[in-house]
Amino acid sequence: MLLEYLQKNYKVNEPIFVSDIDLPVTDTNLRQMFKVLCDSGQIYRYETGIYYMKGNTRLKGGVPLSASKVARYKYIARNDQVNGYYSGYTFANLLGLTTQVPYTIEIVSNGASAKCREVSVKNQKIMLRRPRTQINKENVDVLQLLDLLKDFEQYVDEDMVAATYIISSYIKKIGMKRSDVDEYITLFPDRVYKYIYEMRLYNVFA
Repeated sequence: MLLEYLQKNYKVNEPIFVSDIDLPVTDTNLRQMFKVLCDSGQIYRYETGIYYMKGNTRLKGGVPLSASKVARYKYIARNDQVNGYYSGYTFANLLGLTTQVPYTIEIVSNGASAKCREVSVKNQKIMLRRPRTQINKENVDVLQLLDLLKDFEQYVDEDMVAATYIISSYIKKIGMKRSDVDEYITLFPDRVYKYIYEMRLYNVFA
């Protein structure tokens, strides 16, 4: 029953969180079912409460599940539920504002139990921060942008003209509205207003 459920609801090399499984069995029985499948080699244990299915591969032992992917599912989004976003140098690198590839992934997440603390997923270090307000699908983009602008100058490799173009293009691409910015900007330091004014971003918001 469990294997059929997993094959129907999960892809290979996708993190499977035991806490997400919706089957009419007790927690004890569910853990035992996972153990049986793991012992038989039909699924693999990543760490406590997290499993995955390997795909066909020529590599002996299959392709391992990456720590960064588990971190994304654990702290940012899974099952159509958004709980966080990449921040700091991690997000700046994804946007192309900096060529620095951070050793530590920076994430702001509803799952953070402290204002700021370092956690690890296998060998991947993560700087986990608590959000200024609850993150969801509707506000994640604007909170992520305002968080970036909070310390904008420290992330920029390029000159401000190039950086402004990158930010403006991103805003247009996702269709961010000025009303969304106005709703959440008061949660951030006043210097965010300064960057928005200097880069004339209010002319870019939908």
